[in-house]
Formats: sequence, structure tokens, C-alpha cells
Amino acid sequence: MTLLQLAQVKRWLLLHQGRHPVELYAWDLVLTAWLLGWMALPVFLLLDDWPLLPLCLMGFMLPNLYASWRRGLHRRGRLRCDWLTAL
Repeated sequence: MTLLQLAQVKRWLLLHQGRHPVELYAWDLVLTAWLLGWMALPVFLLLDDWPLLPLCLMGFMLPNLYASWRRGLHRRGRLRCDWLTAL
């Protein structure tokens, strides 16, 4: 996902937060984990803490994984995901 796509989803969720408050909080958690992954990478490299690097990689990939998971649920009809149009 590009930064523009991340911002578009966030903007859509902010515009529709009255109807989708839980989705907004879930997306905020995903973005927080993504940002922590980027911020923790230099720290783990400087501290030579290699076992924790997979956590950074998971944080990097979390927005894509979350969007793919939600897209799959939407296609199967298990969960309606209106913000997919923002992507």
C-alpha cells in the first residue's frame, strides 16, 4: 500500500466515523503498528536485537494484510467493507 492509499482509507473512515466507529479504531491500530514497525527498525538494528526484527516486518506488512483479509471477507459476503472503494 502506498502512503496515498493509507491516507485515502483514513480519510474515508473519518468521513464515515459515525456509521463505522469500530472500523476507524481498527484502522488506527493497524496504522499504529505500521508506524511502530518503521520506528523500531533502527532501534533494533542499533541494539543488535535480531530476534525482534520479524516484528518490524510484520508491522510493515500489516496494512496490506488487513486490507486483503477484509477484502476476502467482503467477497465471501461475511463482512461488508465499504471503505474498499477508497483503495
